[in-house]
Amino acid sequence: MQLTDNAIKILEARYLLRDEKGGLIETPDQMFRRASATVASSEINYKNDEAEWEDKFFDLLSSLRFLPNSPTLINAGKHLGQLAACFVLPLDDSMNSIFDTLKNAALILQSGGGTGFSFSHLRPRSDTVKSTGGIASGPVSFIKVYNTATEVIKQGGARRGANMGVLSVSHPDIIEFVRAKREHNHLENFNISVAVTDEFMDALARDDYYQLINPRTNEKKAIISAKEIFDEIVLSAWETGDPGLLFVDKMNRANPTPHIGTFETTNPCGEQPLLPFEACVLGSLNLSAFVKNQAVDYESLGCDITTAVRFLDDAIDASEYPLKEIEHMHKGNRKIGLGVMGWADMLVMLGIPYDSKKAFLTAREIMGFINRKSKQASADLAMERGVFPNFKGSIYDSPSMPRVRNATTTTIAPTGSLSIIADCSSSIEPIFSLAYKRHVIDSELIEVNKYFLAAARKYGFDKDEIMDQVMRKGSCRGVNGIPSEIKKIFRTAHEIKPLDHIEMQAAFQEYTDNAVSKTLNLPHSASKEDVAEAFLLAYSKGLKGITIFRYGSKKGTLSHGRESE
Repeated sequence: MQLTDNAIKILEARYLLRDEKGGLIETPDQMFRRASATVASSEINYKNDEAEWEDKFFDLLSSLRFLPNSPTLINAGKHLGQLAACFVLPLDDSMNSIFDTLKNAALILQSGGGTGFSFSHLRPRSDTVKSTGGIASGPVSFIKVYNTATEVIKQGGARRGANMGVLSVSHPDIIEFVRAKREHNHLENFNISVAVTDEFMDALARDDYYQLINPRTNEKKAIISAKEIFDEIVLSAWETGDPGLLFVDKMNRANPTPHIGTFETTNPCGEQPLLPFEACVLGSLNLSAFVKNQAVDYESLGCDITTAVRFLDDAIDASEYPLKEIEHMHKGNRKIGLGVMGWADMLVMLGIPYDSKKAFLTAREIMGFINRKSKQASADLAMERGVFPNFKGSIYDSPSMPRVRNATTTTIAPTGSLSIIADCSSSIEPIFSLAYKRHVIDSELIEVNKYFLAAARKYGFDKDEIMDQVMRKGSCRGVNGIPSEIKKIFRTAHEIKPLDHIEMQAAFQEYTDNAVSKTLNLPHSASKEDVAEAFLLAYSKGLKGITIFRYGSKKGTLSHGRESE
């Protein structure tokens, strides 16, 4: 295992154990051993050799071929012991529910998890409150309360607090919600998204009106132009990066356990639709580790998928849960989310431009392989351990479907911190910049793309005047002396057309059980019409959600792909 200076900085700042005085008492090697031993302890439940699987897990993690979500690395073996990253909590229209949920969210945030909420069931602003004779303050006021509480809670956590706030497009307060982040530094601990239905998108396509419904009475509150709502969403997203869109009907058509409940929201970064009180443990394969002789090493990748699925399933049993309801739901559906990082690196190593038809085809081949292999691994575990308890009535409860251990097996998470540790590109994102400064915790990390440096040396354009231009610009566009083929392969995020960002997300979504966290980076010059076009294209391509971020738009807001899971 060879860790970069940047990886060591982030591990020391966030992951490695410290004594009561704050001194480091753990090496990265010991951290991987701690996580592997904790998760492998679950093997005892199935009468397997714990030591054997601890060694296999340790090899997988310490080689940086696979890393689990951050809470596993941080909390494994500790008293807290919470190993999952993603949670969703229910929120009903009563003060008891609102503040019980806030208390539960505090426990999750304290343990390093991120939480999603749907505020869609709360009565709208100015509605009647019969118990007091007063009027309701509306969902946005309670999002502000949650945001303030998160600000306090996160001060003592290893990871900064993050939440997802969702409101149905049919809620009477939808315009207020959509505008909520236009104020500077407002709701900085929330990503927000609008839950958009097929009915709304149909009304928008017809330039028709749309009904807003009071969730307390289920009565029609108002009729408003669908385009008026959409234009407000577009303007806010153009200015701040929020809200994103969640296509909830698409999400629910892919719900593996519809008999248990329906999806209304996701985890903070949007990649994990979850039912109330549900959790999911995630992990990501480092695709840059599976290229040999300019070809994908499918044999090694397949072996590691099998081990990674077992690791994630074991983590469900090894985790300590902040609430009994969450433990019941997570062990009932046993959802795991195996994803990828290092995708842009793999394409560079294969000599394939990110925004090419060959790249989209390769994405489908890679993710299709991961999805099939993960299902086979889950089915093998089911033979050994049994199917997930809520199997009967699920989409898998059919002779034509595999009998699996896990209701879902694949998710594409953002991997911000994990990709720094593994020294690879983030998730399925393109190269953001060939050279830039990254701020993590209290450190400023200098990032220079190692593959570009290697290409410069190989093709002889590693001259000071050329490299200085690349360092200043962050890309090689418009820099003389660099071969055109190299420029194509090393296109950065802002050089890639929005259509191609969406095409790549769609390629991965096609073979992903859950959803795909990806930020559509737009240049500062992008217009509101560009944002609108991207939203409509995402819907037509069958995505479960979309987030855009226009470079240089309002500061102080989170982007959905901002942080590692």
